[in-house]
Amino acid sequence: MNISNKAKNIAPSPTLFIDAKAKKMQQEGIDIISFGAGEPDFDTPENIKNAGVKAIKEGKTKYTPVGGIPKLKDAICAKLKKDNNLLYSPSNIVVSCGAKHSLYNVFQCILNPGDEVIIPVPYWVSYPEMVKMADGIPVFADTSEKENFTLTKEKFLSVITPRTKAIVINSPSNPSGMLYSKSQLQALADVAVEKNILIISDEIYEKMIYDNTSHLSVASLGEEIKKITVVVNGLSKSHSMTGWRIGYIACDAKLAEAVTNIQSHSTSNPCSISQFAGVEALEGPQEKSAEMLAAFDKRRKVMVEGLHSLPGIKCSMPQGAFYAFPDISGLLGKLYNSKKITSSDDLAGFFLEAAKVAIVPGSAFGMDNYMRLSYATSMENIEKGISRIKEAIEKLK
Repeated sequence: MNISNKAKNIAPSPTLFIDAKAKKMQQEGIDIISFGAGEPDFDTPENIKNAGVKAIKEGKTKYTPVGGIPKLKDAICAKLKKDNNLLYSPSNIVVSCGAKHSLYNVFQCILNPGDEVIIPVPYWVSYPEMVKMADGIPVFADTSEKENFTLTKEKFLSVITPRTKAIVINSPSNPSGMLYSKSQLQALADVAVEKNILIISDEIYEKMIYDNTSHLSVASLGEEIKKITVVVNGLSKSHSMTGWRIGYIACDAKLAEAVTNIQSHSTSNPCSISQFAGVEALEGPQEKSAEMLAAFDKRRKVMVEGLHSLPGIKCSMPQGAFYAFPDISGLLGKLYNSKKITSSDDLAGFFLEAAKVAIVPGSAFGMDNYMRLSYATSMENIEKGISRIKEAIEKLK
């Protein structure tokens, strides 16, 4: 079978690969603790599940409008106004099969061959591959832990070329968990407006922010920046609905129409049942989401403090999402059974073998001196996993 050059050039998702490998080992009877998954370990709230069941029983199992049912679009508009101070009409909204699908559709609609998309490092693993699938060129902009892994105005300016079409901003960030402040977003917005560069604002972790810090959408900073911003969000993280696959964008009506057209020839509408459940998620009680956040906050502190206490590891406290992103450079160059650990991939393999703990190497996010651990798992698993990692590190020379 001859595979297209484009398909050959696309790497599989490292996070999904590691999660699948850990689950396979667990099915084989191996006691694996996985810190790889990027999904809440809580069940979908009962009121949302009941809304899905109700939709099934009422026969709402047929095709819907491609870009989403009107009631869900109205609920999204109300949410954006209430939470983000953003005014959109249903014509600005497109509902897709998860925020990942939303992002994919957007890149397909905005990029021509050779167009460049600026992606701050560290980045979510799928951004570069999605850009390449749309015949675009990912351009990586370095950040540092000293700057909370956020992109500065100066660095933004330094990577802009005549082919720059868009920039991706992910706040809170996967994998670092760091958050852009209002002043940082304003600085980037000023450049984007001046240079007419689209902002793809991935806000999927917006509801997972700690220490009484507030989320701010870059689109809310004024009408000029709103016109060139695509807000991307969904229900997977905020309402533990990863398998329901409901994501959405809010953007210029012309782009929303183009995205709808693309979607009409790929997936058609998102799952009808999930859409009706999504209305309940947005309009119904939010207590379960708050409880989930409180639990993540406790786990965050235990995981970060545990990691920071380990020799060779330094870990900053994330401001949002549910990931720790520790610096593991102090472990590189160490030996295990005469084999030198020279990269985050080597370290991930070592932890899986010696500690039976699955983590995601920082190389997947463009930073080889780091690794990502999800604390979307039980406190028991976190404590046990940190203990296992500690014992494994003690075997290094």
